[in-house]
Amino acid sequence: MKFFLIAGAINALISVAAGAFGAHGLEGKLNDHYMSVWEKAAMYQMYHAIGLIIIGVLKHPSLLGNATQLSWAGWLMFAGIILFSGSLYVLALTQIGVLGAITPLGGVAFIIGWLMVAIAAAKYMG
Repeated sequence: MKFFLIAGAINALISVAAGAFGAHGLEGKLNDHYMSVWEKAAMYQMYHAIGLIIIGVLKHPSLLGNATQLSWAGWLMFAGIILFSGSLYVLALTQIGVLGAITPLGGVAFIIGWLMVAIAAAKYMG
């Protein structure tokens, strides 16, 4: 519970900082395509930071604390942030196209993570 709340908050912080850096620090340094890649990385990082916070709250013992699917969901979203957003940040900065091959792995982790949230809700919320 605590880890996912903290990880979510830190990733939200990083997402805001990355967005600001992209808008101000990278302005004019990246072409439109790579600026869009950077923005997509920050956006998905924020979405999944919020997902981690939600998972942290749902893991409270009075809610779905015993749902192992939530732990899986949290770790998958955390890994997805690293793989998806991380690879897009590096791709935007280096413009090394092969790094884009890592991004779908993060996307799959996001998808399975959200599926685990749905399974936990269906199983434990009746």
